Amino acid sequence: MQNNKNPLIFVVEDNHVYNKLIISFLKTNKFENVEAFYTGEEALAAMTKQPKIVIQDYLLEGMNGIEVLKKAKRVAPDVEFIFLSGQDSIDIAINTMKYGAYDYIVKDQMALKKMVSKINKILSVTQLEKSNKRYKVGVMLFFIVLIIFIITMITVAIMYPETFGLGR
Repeated sequence: MQNNKNPLIFVVEDNHVYNKLIISFLKTNKFENVEAFYTGEEALAAMTKQPKIVIQDYLLEGMNGIEVLKKAKRVAPDVEFIFLSGQDSIDIAINTMKYGAYDYIVKDQMALKKMVSKINKILSVTQLEKSNKRYKVGVMLFFIVLIIFIITMITVAIMYPETFGLGR
C-alpha cells in the first residue's frame, strides 16, 4: 500500500540529462521514492511495483507515451500519468487525456514547477478520497450499531413486556 508522504514515482524520459534533472527536482521537493527509466518497456516491466504517479515523455524510443499509458493502466489501474513533453500539440495533449492521463505539461522553464504542483494535487485528491471513505465507513457503522440496538430493545420488550409496562 502506497503512502501519500512518500509515493512511488516513475520518471520515464529517454533524455538522460533531463531525466536526472526531473529526479533531482523531485528530490529537492521532498519526493524521495523516485525511479528512473529511459524507455517505456523498462517502465512497464517495473509496473508491478504499483507506482502512484508516472512522469513521462510523449516521444520515446520504441513505443510512444500513449502506448505505455494504455499498457500500464492494465497492470496498475490507479496509476496517474503526467506527460512532460516537448510536443506542443493540442491534439497530442487531448489524446493523452482521452486515454487517462492526469495532465499534459509542455517542457518549458516552468514545467518542473507545474509538475510538482500537479503531483501535490494528485496526492491531495487521494487523501480526500481516503478521508471520505473513512467517513462513510464510520457513518455506516453508526447506523448498524443503532439498528442492532433498536432490534435488541424491541426483542427485550417482546420477551419481557411487563418491564416496559406493556403486559397489563
